[in-house]
Amino acid sequence: MSLIADTPKPPYYAVIFTSHRTEGDNGYDQMANRMIELALKQPGFLGIESAREDVGITVSYWSDLESIKQWKANTQHQEAQMLGHQKWYSSFKTRISKVERDYGI
Repeated sequence: MSLIADTPKPPYYAVIFTSHRTEGDNGYDQMANRMIELALKQPGFLGIESAREDVGITVSYWSDLESIKQWKANTQHQEAQMLGHQKWYSSFKTRISKVERDYGI
């Protein structure tokens, strides 16, 4: 998987997940990898980018708002969300944005 998502021509949507982790892995890496595998099979999924230092930022890209809604409702993703609330994140924020323009090399 590329470090920079190969997204289509806009418009499309970005889900920006910013987080601060608790200490220790506690199964986080395994679940994060599972969520990427699962998202790759989800209709409307376009790609993902992620970076972590003190604050983690993961941006997933989606073709439309309905695809994002379906991903949020996925039962395995809901399990990961629950575990995130219980043991992986001391704080987090999710934002959804419409990408109207992009450029780069």
